[in-house]
Amino acid sequence: MGPVGPAGADPSWTPAHVLGQVNQLTAGDLDVGYVEAGPATGQPVIFLHGWPYDIHSYADVSALLAAQGFRVIVPYARGFGSTRFLSKDTLRNGQQAALAHDVLALMDALDIQDAILAGYDWGGRTANVMAALWPQRCSGLVAVSGYIVVNLASNLQPLAPQAEHGWHQHRVLDGIGHNVPQEAPEAFAAAVVDVHAQRGSHR
Repeated sequence: MGPVGPAGADPSWTPAHVLGQVNQLTAGDLDVGYVEAGPATGQPVIFLHGWPYDIHSYADVSALLAAQGFRVIVPYARGFGSTRFLSKDTLRNGQQAALAHDVLALMDALDIQDAILAGYDWGGRTANVMAALWPQRCSGLVAVSGYIVVNLASNLQPLAPQAEHGWHQHRVLDGIGHNVPQEAPEAFAAAVVDVHAQRGSHR
């Protein structure tokens, strides 16, 4: 595959930068499609996209951080882009632990011991789960407009209609927080740099 350009839910958005070559790598149950930018020796940062977006949300943020010496890795989540299951017999699911395990398998395949994990929406939740289950593999965390680690049993009862309506109206009418890396790439990159700097001061 050649360089990839913008895609996603907002057709009016055009990134200032274009992602590079999509690489493929066997990682766990998946053949993962991902892009990489920055020096191979830089502090690894793994960006995790949300739904219905994809890796293109990170085009501008990736360029900003790669220019600062970070090793930026942006994988397609299972079911997106060129990421595919290796076997037709593998159970397909989107459980939060399965998505986090995909990131762990990718880190192992790339021989990354620890990384700053950054995500939004489903990617934010995946980053949170990674940090909770494998804290030794997470050297920093930036998670916005996502979901916390979910207690599925507590979600058997729906929210009151007023609460659901309020959440929906905030998300739809305010027009913010749907795709923070795309909406505010400089601020998102600054958060990653800040997390990295704080990590260094605690060693």
